[in-house]
Amino acid sequence: MLHPSGVKKMGELHLAVRFSGANMVNVLRMYSMRLLLKMHYVQPLSVNQLYTSRYQARNVVASRLGQAEPPLGRDVVEYTLDHYSHMWSMRKSKANFFRLTNILAWFVAMSRFLESLRNWHKPVYSALFMVVFKIFVLVPELIIPCVLLTLAAMGLWRYKSRLRHPPHIYTRLPYADVVHPDELDEEFDSFPTSRGAEIVRIRYDRLRSVAGRIQSVVGDMATQGERFQALLSWRDPRATFLFVIICLVASCGFYVVPFKSVVVLWGLYLWRPPKFRNRLPLRAVSFFKRLPTRADSIL
Repeated sequence: MLHPSGVKKMGELHLAVRFSGANMVNVLRMYSMRLLLKMHYVQPLSVNQLYTSRYQARNVVASRLGQAEPPLGRDVVEYTLDHYSHMWSMRKSKANFFRLTNILAWFVAMSRFLESLRNWHKPVYSALFMVVFKIFVLVPELIIPCVLLTLAAMGLWRYKSRLRHPPHIYTRLPYADVVHPDELDEEFDSFPTSRGAEIVRIRYDRLRSVAGRIQSVVGDMATQGERFQALLSWRDPRATFLFVIICLVASCGFYVVPFKSVVVLWGLYLWRPPKFRNRLPLRAVSFFKRLPTRADSIL
């Protein structure tokens, strides 16, 4: 349990609930059924209505369990239902960030693997990839079956390393064991705060530094999106004129040249050995980065 002084191990209680059904087909069919009633999807509740309903349901559950024998305290019910999940917590923000990082790590590893193949660090694998790429281009109906077959093979391969025990509380995942004392005190602080002005100033400055990095990332994403919008907005007449002319020429070229030939030529150009490449950025990238954005219009 997480206390204002840090994480404290209260003991271990492993409770496993196993559901079994007589008809396995009905059990598997449940995975495709709706989680809520039909009215929840036809007329969904607003965010304020959801918060109000959860607050009332939590009070009903706490009052009923408080009258039970033996009674269960309201603090236990609120802790179990994660009553303070909407409150700011630097610890939970870090944990969610690293959770997202672990999810994206697979895509990063895949992109690094493709980049190594593209740079011909392993010529055998790069040559094999080129052969497979040409086969997929010439016989495109094999792409989806091969992808699905690969996913099925990966699932069968990981069957032997599957989890054999129910999940449990892992204190290192939410950074409960290495959290800073001030961050922990901030998480257990009341709302509105009951701390002094100096402590609030330090926490506010820390929050500003974190929010500043988030603001920079959001601004960069908005800049890239505005550049895409500027392709046809005529805000920069010369850039839009060039893009329109390129689209007209490309449409004629794609109509005359077979699509398979275009993909093969694009693959050969993209996966050419490094000694046939130029380290300078592509002209298309330079053209895209020169497109106007609204970043300079912000005071």
